[in-house]
Amino acid sequence: MTWDDLASTALVGTDRRPYEGDLLESAAVEVVRRRAGQQLIETTKADRTEDQATAGEGAESKAPAGEAAAGEATEQGWAKDEELPAVTAQAAERLARILGGEYDRLLPEWLAAASTAGRRVPPYVLPELLDRGRRDQSIRANLGLVAGQRGRWLAALNPDWAYLLEEPTGETWELGSSADRRAYLSHLRRHDPKQARALLEAGWEREGPDDRAAFVEVLADGLSMDDEPFLEQALDDRRREVRQQAANLLTRLPESRLAQRMAVRARSCLTVTKRTIIVEAPTACDKAMERDGIRAKPPRGTGERAWWLQQVIARAPLALWGSPAKLLKMKIPDWDGEVKTAWVRAAVLQRDPEWARAMFAWDPIADLLEALGPDEQQQLAADFVKKHDLDSQLIMVLGGVSSHWREKLATAVLRKITKVATTQPWNLGELIKLAGEHIDPALAELAENYSPVQPIQQVAALLRFRADLMKELS
Repeated sequence: MTWDDLASTALVGTDRRPYEGDLLESAAVEVVRRRAGQQLIETTKADRTEDQATAGEGAESKAPAGEAAAGEATEQGWAKDEELPAVTAQAAERLARILGGEYDRLLPEWLAAASTAGRRVPPYVLPELLDRGRRDQSIRANLGLVAGQRGRWLAALNPDWAYLLEEPTGETWELGSSADRRAYLSHLRRHDPKQARALLEAGWEREGPDDRAAFVEVLADGLSMDDEPFLEQALDDRRREVRQQAANLLTRLPESRLAQRMAVRARSCLTVTKRTIIVEAPTACDKAMERDGIRAKPPRGTGERAWWLQQVIARAPLALWGSPAKLLKMKIPDWDGEVKTAWVRAAVLQRDPEWARAMFAWDPIADLLEALGPDEQQQLAADFVKKHDLDSQLIMVLGGVSSHWREKLATAVLRKITKVATTQPWNLGELIKLAGEHIDPALAELAENYSPVQPIQQVAALLRFRADLMKELS
């Protein structure tokens, strides 16, 4: 019996679920079996460094005691030969330091860099990484690429690690898992959008509902009116997630049939005069509105009419209203907050730079930055840092700015850290981490020379750590 079977029997009792044999004895055997796959001896850094040096530069690291399952199983015939070379000894040592708690938030960056370099992790870190991936979904895609054949073999043996089997491996469209096929389609979409859509259409009816939703999302890259007929059909899909994704993409196409239907609805809700915007919120949400992505049931605390109004405006083409700067100065006697919140959502959905700038000035939320290029993101963020006190909103805005931060934004953040260090040093923890994790590592010397205060030197040390990480994996 599996561990889950044993636990279930213990919970309900052997009177209600008869069990042949000694339940406690079986449970003890199962515990030993499960523990046999775990690392038995925690090696020191020096041990690992010596083991890695033995393996040589660029070769697979020697596994410490207790890791035979991860390190020696190839000889037992459990998997194909590894196809990717292992990371260097220096890179493996840095990964061990990260897993040990030194700058542990850099793990996603390390895995992404190793994946880009086409390298795999050493066997002895696989149990720890697979446990991390169980708790943190954001690292799974890159972990699937760097875990190698050993990682997949281990994942097949432990239900807690089975998620790895759904991550990309580099296989083709015909032979790959769901994740492989998404990765293949994404790659094809970037290079030939028309062929990617044709490939998707050809097998659409055979795809499962989860895959259909993920595949529709892939079409966001290179989206054009050529995709409109396919996406319009997807509005009738049985799966709500598929319909929602299709509606979101059609909202970004102002000439689409969905956008035009939304324009008609929005005009019936908003009347723009010279100085005032008169609002009449919808009184019902019919089936046609639901098909176009309007969700009938509002979240808790929001009225139905307010909810429908926000969604209609958010999906109507922004060009319908004219200049956002002018509109934001006009009086809205009723539903003011709902209308402006809807314009924020519209700017995010439609990726409209002019509206994103205007609405960021009204409500500086990080999602609006996605509509802007990296240069403008950093310019807006730098201005915001100069004018805004250190609080949760500033942290959220900076968290929405794409890496790597260049000199202007980096300098603004370093200046803020220096200023706050003299008044509220206890309040700097998250800002120091964000700066060290997002500033271009090439600016480590700039940070080091900016100020001798400890918080700035902490940023500089983290940047140097990242610079070394990139060098080892390049």
